[in-house]
Amino acid sequence: MFELLGIPPQAFFGQLLLGLINGAFYALLSLGMAVIFGLLNIINFTHGAQYMMGAFGAWMLLNWAGIPFWASLVIVPIVIGAFGVLLERVFLKHLYHLDHLYGLLLTFGLALILEGLYRQQFGSSGQPFVNPIPGGTNLGFMFLPYYRGFIIVFSLVVCFATWYMIERTKLGSYLRAATERPDLVQAFGINVPRMITLTYGFGVALAALAGVLAAPAYQVSPQMGSNLIIVVFAVVVIGGMGSIMGSILTGFGLGIIEGLTKVFYPEASNTVIFVIMAIVLMLKPAGLFGKQK
Repeated sequence: MFELLGIPPQAFFGQLLLGLINGAFYALLSLGMAVIFGLLNIINFTHGAQYMMGAFGAWMLLNWAGIPFWASLVIVPIVIGAFGVLLERVFLKHLYHLDHLYGLLLTFGLALILEGLYRQQFGSSGQPFVNPIPGGTNLGFMFLPYYRGFIIVFSLVVCFATWYMIERTKLGSYLRAATERPDLVQAFGINVPRMITLTYGFGVALAALAGVLAAPAYQVSPQMGSNLIIVVFAVVVIGGMGSIMGSILTGFGLGIIEGLTKVFYPEASNTVIFVIMAIVLMLKPAGLFGKQK
């Protein structure tokens, strides 16, 4: 079997697969964050905590109620999305006309509270989760676990379905119009406040869905969201704040770059995304796919 710059193919493709998996989570999480920012102008730093809540929701349903993982893929995003609706009604609706900093500070504080509550209940150590699709297949140049392949395919389907809904449907056109001229949309008889609330709930549900997918792949712990949210925020900034397609493409692309960096220059793997963010902001402050205002 060939070697690429002295790297065995198993190591190269193994890290490429890991990069795609990380990219799938980056894309799902940054997509939810981009939906919320693009349509509500709120920088939702609670996103990492809601991702963690999704993972714990799947874990609790399986271990406390015996509800299988596949049902959790539907139940947990709905429940955590409803919790997001409650947060929006109680806290966030008062911030839409204020500077972005207020929303960032509020959601960051809420994230710390949620993480602290889960740490108090479950401790800091990770909880194991049973793999719902055990086994894998040998492709010759690498071993592909079935569940990790499922994560990549399922994430791609969810991401592009969300993009299609927002960019190509009548509902999406209403959502986009409500961000620009809410008074005009309201004049057509559309309940704009309810639409905004449901949009936030949908973005939160995407974070929870990512958490459910992550539960069998990683250990479920209260810190899993805080470890990821800064990287996801960098992905959103690079793709362009509020850009749906930018979040998807940048999420997968940066996941692959991060994985390949671990092969060729492991020391830089933890910082490569932030180096790219700095370069992009210097050359194109609105992000790769963002629109300059």
